[in-house]
Amino acid sequence: MSRLRSKHFDLPPRMRRKGFSYYYVVGNKWTPLGLDRNKALLAWAQLEQTEPDESLTTFGVVAERYKKDELPGKAPATQVEYTRALKELLPVFGQVKLESIHPKHIRIYLDRRTKKISGNREIAVLSAIFNRAREWGYTRAANPCAGVRRNAERGRDRYITDEEYRQLHVAADAVLRDAMALAYYTGQRVSDVLKIRRADIRDGALWIKQGKTSKTLRIAVEGELRRTIEEITARGVVGIYLLTTPKGERVSYEALHQRFARARTKAGLDLQFRDLRAKAATDLENLDLAQKLLGHSGREMTEHYTRKRAGERVRPVGKRIIGED
Repeated sequence: MSRLRSKHFDLPPRMRRKGFSYYYVVGNKWTPLGLDRNKALLAWAQLEQTEPDESLTTFGVVAERYKKDELPGKAPATQVEYTRALKELLPVFGQVKLESIHPKHIRIYLDRRTKKISGNREIAVLSAIFNRAREWGYTRAANPCAGVRRNAERGRDRYITDEEYRQLHVAADAVLRDAMALAYYTGQRVSDVLKIRRADIRDGALWIKQGKTSKTLRIAVEGELRRTIEEITARGVVGIYLLTTPKGERVSYEALHQRFARARTKAGLDLQFRDLRAKAATDLENLDLAQKLLGHSGREMTEHYTRKRAGERVRPVGKRIIGED
């Protein structure tokens, strides 16, 4: 017979806490349940072959665990996107049991969301968290997002003209100007530009391992890219990363976008930082070179980046039909 507990009366039968850890106790066997109380209670319910407490199976509880356990391992841009999405999702679904979220609720959310494209991204985050909740054992219910039609989207087709780039450059601070130049001359995503280290410049090339594709590129350090790197290093700011603040601190993803937002507003332009990548591909006017620079696995995506934004460059008809008199 189990010894009567003298403390932690809020814990269910056969669950004990010792120090900061929780255990499932049967006789002399102590099965570790971990340090997190919610996770431990969920594991206890599985061992007891009973349904967990309803307060443990809400979307908000799972989202909190996801933020703690999963989000730190994702790319900086993804972390920002998920954090923004959760700010919209939690007021709506935070207190709702996972079992009670159905496809119709996803449809209602998408229909009522004024920012339709943002709504699609938010539901994608909900879906990812719900799938993880199933793996963790919080629910056996089917993912309510499956099969729900998303709001219609149009592919982005914004092209930054040279004049717009100059206007943005004038409105930008020194850090943003460096970031813009590196992003344009290398054609890389902002997250990859931010993680360029000084040690990545060797053997006459800039070595980049793309975070999204894990593809490694060697971009020749020549021309305007070389001039940009020389200007950055000539300032004498000591730091591991090429792109830093005047104090030598690494520039975060969020901080860079705040700088960009201020410059964009000051210049009166409707642009996104990622449009620089598309401008780089378009300005090359060579699909093969653009595909290699951007690290695309297929030509189709590169064509989307170039022809849809600036139109396909074509030649006029050269045949003369009516001769000179």
